[in-house]
Amino acid sequence: MVERILICTDLDRTLLPNGSQPESPGARDVFSRLVSRPEVALAYVSGRHRELVEEAIREYCLPVPDWVIGDVGTTIYQAGQCEWRHWTEWEDDIAADWRGRTARDLRSLFNDLPALRLQEEVKQNRFKLSYYLSTQWDIEALQQEMMHRLAAQNLATSLIYSVDEAAETGLLDVLPARATKLHAVEFLMQQQGFEVQGTVFAGDSGNDLPVIVSRIQSVLVANADPAVVEQAQALVGQQGHSDAYYLARGGFLGMNGNYSAGILEGVAHFLPETLAWMKETHD
Repeated sequence: MVERILICTDLDRTLLPNGSQPESPGARDVFSRLVSRPEVALAYVSGRHRELVEEAIREYCLPVPDWVIGDVGTTIYQAGQCEWRHWTEWEDDIAADWRGRTARDLRSLFNDLPALRLQEEVKQNRFKLSYYLSTQWDIEALQQEMMHRLAAQNLATSLIYSVDEAAETGLLDVLPARATKLHAVEFLMQQQGFEVQGTVFAGDSGNDLPVIVSRIQSVLVANADPAVVEQAQALVGQQGHSDAYYLARGGFLGMNGNYSAGILEGVAHFLPETLAWMKETHD
């Protein structure tokens, strides 16, 4: 039995029931009571910037987390009921990848690519360059061309592609190579002394895959896109982390496995001692 538990979860269509599938009634209440326990710390890991994370907390009556990894892993905040502290230590860690350049400096590298449309300024930051693009484009060829240009500048970079199902549009983020959700979660674990066996991550989409297929115990909620599930299962097999991967199926405590129900199912799978806590709040 682990003494300290860290639950890290994506927001949209993972904890937030804002996809097309139904939410299990009462699942978010069980989740809120679980993370209120003194043994449990909570981190939201989201593509959203700070204001949109706070908006989600208000709109969906979510518990205030201990930590927020935002902007697809380019920012970390120590959160709380009163003041959020921007973790500059994290930005110092990832800055070297771009050799003193910022996201705004990189825009000129891609001005001639018609597939890319800059997202709003509020969705950009020092280490996050974000674009919209139609899902009709050859995404793989586009990413190869962008990585070729970045490599020519000797910039260590990762490209994170996902799909906004509601808007039917692609989202492409240009980030320092180490500014992934995975490295951010690992940085948080290292800085705060959380062990792998006490940490569980939950997600649903392509930008969650670096964590989902890593050594960190991870769950894909049942409402995840089938293409993401297929990709996750293939990558998990290649990387040898099948023991750290779980796909929520539903049926746990009579719930359907979508959204927060899937998170709870995954947490109970990896940390069986939490099952009794959930049953207390579910009954």
